Amino acid sequence: PKGAYESELDGAGQVHVISMHEDEDFDLEAEFAEEDTAPPIDPLSGYNRVMTQVNDKLYFWILKPVSQGYQAVLPEDIRIAVGNFFNNLMMPVNVVNNLLQLRPKRAVTELTRFALNTTTGVLGFGDPASTSFNLKAYPEDFGQTLGHYGVGSGFHIVLPLLGPSNLRDTFGRIPDYDLDPISYLDGTEEMLAVRAYKLVNHTSLHIGEYENLKADAVDLYTFLRDIYEKRRIEQIKE
Repeated sequence: PKGAYESELDGAGQVHVISMHEDEDFDLEAEFAEEDTAPPIDPLSGYNRVMTQVNDKLYFWILKPVSQGYQAVLPEDIRIAVGNFFNNLMMPVNVVNNLLQLRPKRAVTELTRFALNTTTGVLGFGDPASTSFNLKAYPEDFGQTLGHYGVGSGFHIVLPLLGPSNLRDTFGRIPDYDLDPISYLDGTEEMLAVRAYKLVNHTSLHIGEYENLKADAVDLYTFLRDIYEKRRIEQIKE
């Protein structure tokens, strides 16, 4: 799921217990119907298992209750509009990474979507680029850009609060962070507050998805690890 183990999946698509990234939806059964790949490099498995449990508890003890309260207060249409607004802000990340991958048509599409959604969509709260102009979004992050040029994933690592990642994608967060307009808010407190609100809003639209995913896991950590790594392979190929 997105925003919960996704999913900002910031984000910036991906599967996360507690995630500042937002990821595209994907068919879980289709993912596992594909040929098996080599298991991820995992020298930090002990730490990763502990952090998976920590993130799991934070989801159930904090993020989910807060998101459910928020869900009860604001109608779904408003929460979707807020999600659209935050997605629209990711334009610099998407444009730069599409250009770095030598995909100028996709970069122009992202710029066009931003112009339409910011104007006709009223500061990005609407998404007429999709609903009226049928312009597909092309979200890309620097981890995907590195993968596009053959950089391997490296070892798997579970980040506190952010969920599953790997060495390549963790490094890729640095330039993406610098391109994210939220990073330039005055004061650390304001920036963290906005990111927390983004996460709560996103999670409120996907409550129950992580629970359903977790119910299918014999070993939660390896299950989520393999989903993450397989999904990143597919995103790099797209």
